[in-house]
Amino acid sequence: MPLTVETIGAEAQPLCMLDDFAPRPDALRAVAAAAEFEAAKHHYPGIRAPIPGSYLESQLPIIAAAVRAVFGGSGAVDLIDASFSIVTTPPAALSIAQRLPHCDAFTPDRIALVHYLSPDGGDGTAFYRHRATGFECVTEARRAAYFAAVAAEPEPPPAYVAGDTGAFEVVHRAEARYNRALLYRSWNLHSGAIAPDAALSADPLDGRLTVTAFLSMR
Repeated sequence: MPLTVETIGAEAQPLCMLDDFAPRPDALRAVAAAAEFEAAKHHYPGIRAPIPGSYLESQLPIIAAAVRAVFGGSGAVDLIDASFSIVTTPPAALSIAQRLPHCDAFTPDRIALVHYLSPDGGDGTAFYRHRATGFECVTEARRAAYFAAVAAEPEPPPAYVAGDTGAFEVVHRAEARYNRALLYRSWNLHSGAIAPDAALSADPLDGRLTVTAFLSMR
């Protein structure tokens, strides 16, 4: 499958894009359409459902090979969590954390995956620089300074962050394409680039359906 590596912003963190990622994406959508979704945890603004075991059997070896090639390391790549995910939360109901770019971990061994499963592409993923600190990724060493700076800033409005703001600047955008997967370090500041007029449908066949996963490399 086509593998492209780009770099994110001035800190040049790697972004891996795998097009034509799954052999049967339409079948995955059919599985999602029959799945039972529930409210997501860990600040995700929407709903999630389990993915089929066959997905991990076929795709995890490909993911592991790409992770080793792009991010280094020669050991095993372990799955932490994976699920179907759909963004559904109305802007007015977003928590403060959901209105800001975020990172999912603070160490270089943690990798995030987003696999886009909407045929029309839809909203992709944006990566950010925090203006006050200049940070594009939040490491353990930067963690305290970053969160102290964010806490001192004005509360963001009730909306998805979809571009530059007074506190954050977009440094890279990854376009959503059907059956494209992204891999990036979880410490990158990022957010789904949810358009202001997004329908936010909970229907897997109509909403922003993705597989999201988190991995650890040894």
